[in-house]
Amino acid sequence: MLTFAGKSDDGAHRAEVLEGIANQLGGLDILVNNAGINPGFGPLAEVDLTSARKILEVNVIGTLSWVQKVLAHPELKFRARGGNIVNISSVAGRVPSAGLGIYGVSKAANSHLAATLAVELGPEIRVNAVAPAVVKTDFAKPLYQGREAQVAAQHPLKRLGTPEDVAAAVAFLVSADASWLTGQLLTLDGGLLTAGGKV
Repeated sequence: MLTFAGKSDDGAHRAEVLEGIANQLGGLDILVNNAGINPGFGPLAEVDLTSARKILEVNVIGTLSWVQKVLAHPELKFRARGGNIVNISSVAGRVPSAGLGIYGVSKAANSHLAATLAVELGPEIRVNAVAPAVVKTDFAKPLYQGREAQVAAQHPLKRLGTPEDVAAAVAFLVSADASWLTGQLLTLDGGLLTAGGKV
């Protein structure tokens, strides 16, 4: 499997990446929308609207833009190849969490975007989403740094997620084993929400 990375909020870069895929591979089978930012931590009533717009632009509009451009690119043949789309959402989009408000709103929209696209793009294209809890990445460090054991203890599996956990979930969703799965939100949280926890 060959992978290409692209920015969520840069149209020129997006076009360049898609041309590269078309030229090197002659088509595209899988689109994973993994972009996410959260520069606006704090209560919704106080969040800076410039930050809020930026979060929505990257986490929602950027995702939709990638989908639209992939579908419209004739050389990628995404629909004809039975393409798969996976959006990386978050448990913050499922359960309200103080301080993560606008990020949670953007990820709830991201999940709903996947479900709506699944309805609109089937049967040729399957669309699903993954909603991780805290994953050990630089992006999520403010949520666990200095208290990893305490945060991990809230999960029935007693550990935080890893990028490999998320990659494995995505690999399943785009595989033939998931050929009758579309429009689903796979919560990847070590049992956190089931145990009554939240991010």
